[in-house]
Amino acid sequence: MIDLIKEDSGLWVVTLNRPDKANALTAEMLQELIRISKAAKDAKALIIKGEGKVFSAGADLKEARAGLATSPLWEELSSAVADLPCLTIAALNGTLAGGANGMALACDLRISVPTAKVFYPVMSLGFLPQPSDVKRMSELAGPARAKMIFMAGQKITAQEAYDFGVIDRIVEPENLMKTARELAALALAAKPDLAAQIKAMCNGA
Repeated sequence: MIDLIKEDSGLWVVTLNRPDKANALTAEMLQELIRISKAAKDAKALIIKGEGKVFSAGADLKEARAGLATSPLWEELSSAVADLPCLTIAALNGTLAGGANGMALACDLRISVPTAKVFYPVMSLGFLPQPSDVKRMSELAGPARAKMIFMAGQKITAQEAYDFGVIDRIVEPENLMKTARELAALALAAKPDLAAQIKAMCNGA
């Protein structure tokens, strides 16, 4: 359900491949994503995308009710992505929902198709969001707009997410991966230590 392609250029492409369930994430899928993210310290760039029309619906509903919604796996995954020294890109082929926001917000860049929506309905479900998700969303969009998503439960459009600073570029579906590859091109061509140092500088380190 998680596909990984390692290209000779140093680009790793991770695909959430459970389109019949809107790429809803199970504990097993989260564990595999964590494993890949930790191993990706050897990558020059990493792209995460979904298969089908939805990036991810968040937690698998059945497993969420059994405890996955509050599992530490979500924080472990977003931390593993955020800690990568290479350029990381979330290519949102469709809607980004719930806990799946964590790994996308932890990426350096987020590009999206025009029809995608971003939402995180934890309060209505009786759960707290992951702390780092709230922190990263607030840093990108500001506290008030973060409250629109986490507290008011608003589904924001790709255009609104772009205006908020949550999404960095909106592209047509047929150009999504082309654009992601173009954004990764310089990082793939650069010396890994140089790219890592520039990333650290951009992050304020």
